[in-house]
Amino acid sequence: MTITYNALSGALAAQAALNTVSQNLANVQTPGYTRQGVLLQATASDPGTLSAGNGVKIGSLLRFSNTYQLQQMWRANSDLGAHAQTQPYLSALEKVMSDDQSSISYGVDQFFKALNAAGVDPTSSPLRQQVVTTANSMAQQFNSIYNVAANQVTSVNQQQQAILPSLNESLAGIALLNKQIVSVGGSGTNTSALMDKREQLIDSVASQVGVEVVYNPNGSVNVSLKSGEPLVMSDSASTVSYTNAAGGTPVLQLSYAGVQFNLDDTKVGGQLGGLGDFKQNTLIPLQTSIKELASQVAQKINTALGGGFKSDGTAGVPLFEDPPTSGVMQIAAGFTSADLAFSSDGTPGDSGNLQNLIDVKGQTVTLTSLGGAPVILGDADTQLVGKLGIDSQQNQALLATATTVRSQAEDDWKSTSAVNSDEEGINLVEFQNMYQANMKVIAVANTLFESTLSMFG
Repeated sequence: MTITYNALSGALAAQAALNTVSQNLANVQTPGYTRQGVLLQATASDPGTLSAGNGVKIGSLLRFSNTYQLQQMWRANSDLGAHAQTQPYLSALEKVMSDDQSSISYGVDQFFKALNAAGVDPTSSPLRQQVVTTANSMAQQFNSIYNVAANQVTSVNQQQQAILPSLNESLAGIALLNKQIVSVGGSGTNTSALMDKREQLIDSVASQVGVEVVYNPNGSVNVSLKSGEPLVMSDSASTVSYTNAAGGTPVLQLSYAGVQFNLDDTKVGGQLGGLGDFKQNTLIPLQTSIKELASQVAQKINTALGGGFKSDGTAGVPLFEDPPTSGVMQIAAGFTSADLAFSSDGTPGDSGNLQNLIDVKGQTVTLTSLGGAPVILGDADTQLVGKLGIDSQQNQALLATATTVRSQAEDDWKSTSAVNSDEEGINLVEFQNMYQANMKVIAVANTLFESTLSMFG
């Protein structure tokens, strides 16, 4: 009887819908889970038959996913990864370089204060020794700040290397899931759980490098860098690694199907790109400028001393020399307070050349990270710290923006794809009522059938 078939199809459809509701509720707290549903379609009546129809059928299983929202979420994650990885380094550098007691400015100021103090009595051994002591302290502060920057370069390199195994594993996972989705989907099996895993892996990759994702008609996806190099093409994945180029400089390289692409790690986006950009455009220029400042300070002091005479009337000798191993400045071996050439004519007690030494602080230096424009030596470190502070503030602002954008993107995704317990509760009641109503129809149909049979009994 048509009434029985209709009611049975309705009960089966309600049961299928209840299955999706139960699946959704079971995964209400599962990260990355995309809610599902069923598409109910009326079954038309047979040709030539005058009837209301042949019940209902499951047209398809629905997966409530919005590609645009996913793309927005992945782009936001790339920006967030880039700025979040950089900020700890900027904050640490800014704190060390601006410290009142450990900054380069403090060391330079103390050295020139000692020179000014020596002007009271250029022959005073304690005052002359104070000049040598503060010169040594200044050298140590230059070395300390330089080593902080050098250690950060090493740390950034190590962190970039540490990202690659996870990145390559995720790329291989996406390729494998592509293969499974195409294979399983072709047999009519629901692939929603596999797609959830793939989207989570893409999100992970997006935090490490900026990506573009293209969906293929067969259900697979292609993932590439913003610059176009392939990361995943259907069921084939690339591998990303650092190789040492000429001079030992690490170069980021992508290998796909036997072809190698050299990448600029300052432009790949995400954590890897953020670290690369910070290293190349902030950290290394800063490190170079510290070395340049130390070299120019040492050269100017040594030149001034070379133009004067020591207490015994002999020509002045250099106070600073290049360190043989590490660092950027050190006191010349064997230099003593008696070697300070304060006199301009060789007369004991004369301070003519001492004034030349004091005037060095007002001379200019040129530094790479400040664009090569001349700056006063006494202000150079302050300007380096100021530029670093601006870079840090800009990155903090961009990090705050990226955090907000990512949060909004997640909220947009949840509004479409996440499970809403209240909504599923309503669906549960509605489909339960649908099931029960159709079972009542079946009961009525059975009663009618039995009544009909009794008429012929």
